[in-house]
Amino acid sequence: MDKARIVAFNGQGQPMEVLTKEIPNLQKGEILIKNLYTTICGSDLHTYCGLRKEKVPTVLGHEIVGEITGFAEGHEEKDYLGNKLEIGDRVTWSIFSSDPDSAMSKAGMPQKGEKLFKYGHAQITANDALHGGLSTHCILKPGTAVLKISTAVPLPVAAIINCAVATVAGALRLAGDVKSKKVLITGSGLLGMVCAAMCKDAGASYIHIADINPQRLEQAVAFGANETHLLTGASVGLPEGIELAFDMSGSADAMENSIEKLAIGGTAVWIGAVFNTRKVQVDAESIVRKLITIKGLHNYNFEDFVYAVNFISKNYQVFPFEKVVSKEFDLLNTNEAFDFAVANKPLRVGINLDQQQA
Repeated sequence: MDKARIVAFNGQGQPMEVLTKEIPNLQKGEILIKNLYTTICGSDLHTYCGLRKEKVPTVLGHEIVGEITGFAEGHEEKDYLGNKLEIGDRVTWSIFSSDPDSAMSKAGMPQKGEKLFKYGHAQITANDALHGGLSTHCILKPGTAVLKISTAVPLPVAAIINCAVATVAGALRLAGDVKSKKVLITGSGLLGMVCAAMCKDAGASYIHIADINPQRLEQAVAFGANETHLLTGASVGLPEGIELAFDMSGSADAMENSIEKLAIGGTAVWIGAVFNTRKVQVDAESIVRKLITIKGLHNYNFEDFVYAVNFISKNYQVFPFEKVVSKEFDLLNTNEAFDFAVANKPLRVGINLDQQQA
């Protein structure tokens, strides 16, 4: 098979178009993937709606799972953990590649390393078009962490590992020991659901989750939340004595309110603020006197990615991850899939490429 189909995004308000591209010869260190499933992430919708700017045309989609169809000549054919890779193996991969020898990579932050390339965010060029999820194929570049994953994990669940699940894994790493801690999660989108499940799995004593959407709060209980809180713009009703506060919403109000509820020595981890909003205001004296720690995370590192794969492999049937995708479309109906996602705001919409032929 020497051709691939891609869906090109040309800018806000313009319909995406299906294009046929030649599959180029693989360069040193590359792997050719047949994409099996892609989920539409919030950042994809931000780009689609014009809230986030990318160079166009581009191939959106970075929450992807696929199978190996080819290796560049001389490839060592091993995954990030050293496991043997073979044609036909199902794999997931980090949403970025970067120089492993850069200072940031060596400091445990490869997502900020040199020569950074992000799948699902790059411009289509004459020689480089297969780098997103809305495509029948993807070419993985050197510096990408690739991990084998069991075929027992449903494709819609496997697809979310390399973005939502891995990012939350990074948040738990920054939070430190979760066991026996009282947790507050603000934002009950997919990040919040995954966070509740991970905290439950890690032994948190009590998990509160807060949001402005009552329907999503209802879903959160099945993902491990002990108590839900419908936010109305004020912190009234939020619990006191929180030891770990995770913000997945990016809302300045939510971050401010959760900081107020932290106990002495508490830690806040913020990962939702990836879009422009008003500045967060905090009481510096309270931060100092209560010994509060605030940490931020953008994307994740490779160890977080490993944790995410292991977590899903162990827990994909423990929590209702199979319900995360509310509706599936095929590649040729990508425009309808995005319109559905914008109108209905589900946790995820899926693009099933498993039977798609180039």
